[in-house]
Amino acid sequence: MHFPRFDVDEIEITPIEKGGSDRKFYRVNCSSDQTIILVKYNLEREENRHYVEIAQFLAGHGIRAPKIYFHDPAEGLIWIEDLGERDLFGYREESWLVRRAFYESALDEIGKLHRLSETASRAIRSDLPAEFNAALYLWEQNYFFENCLGRYFNIDNAKLAALATLPALREIAERLDRLPRVLVHRDFQSQNIIVRNSQACLIDFQGMRPGLAEYDVASLLYDPYVDLANAERAELVAYYREEQIKNVIAIDDDFDATLQLCAMQRLMQALGAYGFLGLVKGHKDFLKHVPTAMKSLRGIVAEIDGLQPLAATLNQLT
Repeated sequence: MHFPRFDVDEIEITPIEKGGSDRKFYRVNCSSDQTIILVKYNLEREENRHYVEIAQFLAGHGIRAPKIYFHDPAEGLIWIEDLGERDLFGYREESWLVRRAFYESALDEIGKLHRLSETASRAIRSDLPAEFNAALYLWEQNYFFENCLGRYFNIDNAKLAALATLPALREIAERLDRLPRVLVHRDFQSQNIIVRNSQACLIDFQGMRPGLAEYDVASLLYDPYVDLANAERAELVAYYREEQIKNVIAIDDDFDATLQLCAMQRLMQALGAYGFLGLVKGHKDFLKHVPTAMKSLRGIVAEIDGLQPLAATLNQLT
């Protein structure tokens, strides 16, 4: 790791206010056309320590991500490449013709990650956070019930307990647990994808772990920050499938059903996070995304057998 050569005129440091992370980001302007990003992370949070290793792993496998210039693990400081300020979210008002190319580029990058064999990723897997398993899926569900339905919508504890213990929810967690895992980004949404020179680059990947490819795809296609039309989602699902097949990756016949269940899980996780970050941590801006996420979750839950009581409750909420 080393710094690039900078022609320093006057240093200007600007905080980057984005997301609900416990990390702090700063854009360091060294001259009119040279910048670098400084990341300050919490030493107590284990996954933050893996950012540099994961970034180097991604680069080694041809997956676009910021270059690492220097890492000071004792102080929790990382100096990384500045990929720019325009993320995929920033293009949400553009025409579908423009956005589709960027979404396809994002799917190309995540597809590379999903295609890595267990042998290729074995060295890094031991240092990653806990893999997606039944316990983690159940945690996501309970996070939703506690922080969204309970904290945000004020549903009483007795009703919450009845909904959270629906047998179908545990069956979904166990069904997903039985499927083979690949490496996943874990938070693959529009604000974690930088568009640079019309190509997608991944950021905020420190939560990478073994899981289901469909979880990443669902995270992007049912992203509460961007309300995609059903036809747009269908195009992107078809694109992802075709690209994986071109690269000799078999797509299971249950892909669409698994994608639906992963979308439910991801939306529950997101809604739980919005409730927690908005009402416990005081980041009120997250609460404005609750309606879009709830709209998507209602549509998905309505089509899953055994979740009729939950569907009825969601339909009563505004």
